[in-house]
Amino acid sequence: MQNARFVGIDIGTTSVKAAVVDETGQVVSRFSQGYLTRRRKGGIVEQDPLDWLRLVHKSLAEMDLEGVVAVGLTSQVNTHIFATEDGEALRPAIVWQDGRAQSFATELDARVSIEDKLEWWGAPMPIDSSHACSRMAWVAMNEPDTWERTRWVMLPKDYVALHLTGVPVTDALSSIGLVGQNLDYVPEVLNLVTGARDRVAPLNGVMQPVGQIKQGPLKGIPLICGTMDAWAGLIGTGGAKGGASMYLSGTSEIMGISSQTVVPTPGAIIFPDYSGIRLHAAPTQSGGDAKMWFAESHGLTLDGMTALVARTPASTATPMFLPQLQGERAPIWDADLRAAFLGVNRATGQGDFARAVYEGVAMAARMGLETLQASAGVKSDVILCGGGGFKSDPWNQIRADILGVELRVLASGEPGVLGAAMLAGVGVGHFAHINEALLALATYNRAYSPDPKQRVRSEDLFALYRDAITQSGDLGKRLTQLNAR
Repeated sequence: MQNARFVGIDIGTTSVKAAVVDETGQVVSRFSQGYLTRRRKGGIVEQDPLDWLRLVHKSLAEMDLEGVVAVGLTSQVNTHIFATEDGEALRPAIVWQDGRAQSFATELDARVSIEDKLEWWGAPMPIDSSHACSRMAWVAMNEPDTWERTRWVMLPKDYVALHLTGVPVTDALSSIGLVGQNLDYVPEVLNLVTGARDRVAPLNGVMQPVGQIKQGPLKGIPLICGTMDAWAGLIGTGGAKGGASMYLSGTSEIMGISSQTVVPTPGAIIFPDYSGIRLHAAPTQSGGDAKMWFAESHGLTLDGMTALVARTPASTATPMFLPQLQGERAPIWDADLRAAFLGVNRATGQGDFARAVYEGVAMAARMGLETLQASAGVKSDVILCGGGGFKSDPWNQIRADILGVELRVLASGEPGVLGAAMLAGVGVGHFAHINEALLALATYNRAYSPDPKQRVRSEDLFALYRDAITQSGDLGKRLTQLNAR
């Protein structure tokens, strides 16, 4: 008898990735294709939702779907589509990196007390420029005709689910900052923006079906709601196990810890308890995006940049890089922060700059990790890792040195896709619990231990990084304002 198979689909920041995974964890078929992100002045970052839908359909047309019993979804979040009742997108999607709503975020956040945040979310999370309410306030003010026609403010996976099944839903874990610890919408948050309450989709269980796929090669197969990429990816990497520490690397770096302990800590995101799993997360703003920026700016391929770093050891010529190219999320939550190279000297060459980019991203990840360790009351000697950013051995070793712990890398390579497939398996009853799916599907095939010779430099470098972030932020903002005149 053929093993049951599950499809996991991840609508990421740069591409749609999908895979068919059987019940033993073997990847039977894969798909990956990128799409365009448009960036404009004023911190505007947008995508065309039809690109996501086109590539999801293409993935289902090209993969081997024999034996598939369920499909699970995950996607980037804090990327918002303003859509009509039947799912027509009224404007380009506002991507999570977009900072245009910062002034609205500042005003909304000032209206919410720390005490309210702790009651609602269990942590003093900020309302930032990527919060759904900030985006809704911006559209209502600047595009009133769009706002008037909007029925749903949706996330990418929910937009795709609506088109595949005809059912408008979202899930509590993806609705960051809108949903409380009771897994329901917080009325006081929705009341911050007139009309917000009427434009959010009904909540559905993460591991519950949305409906059946209406057409195509998987017509009649159940589509499982799924959830945001960070939660699905952290689960796919190992987060279903209490006490585990995880690291996702893609366009951004996302740190996670699974722990029922909650110590309110500024900068951390605390997900509501779901199916006995409580995740603490710290998503940074730049990871692979910073690497891509440097490679493109210097006429390098990504493989060429990696090779350059591999033959350029740390030295007195190595500068420090602050990777906040377009603001920072966890743990600083400042959309106006900007990147910088510090300590450049006459001997600094292209390889030294490239190494500094790798080290800077790793230090941003460590800053997020230390925030989570305080929030979750957990400090592990091993971090479970996944994502496309872990294909590079030199970068993995740099991260192990900066973080000071062993990194174990997921064999499947795409934790979001694997997590979505796990949710699909649980959603159709093939696995009794997500822990069972994790044990069946997740394996690790590479490990990186910190080099003891780098310990002193790494600790001193990180201490300097923390000081530099604090002291350079205001200067960077002033320079941006000056150049905008």
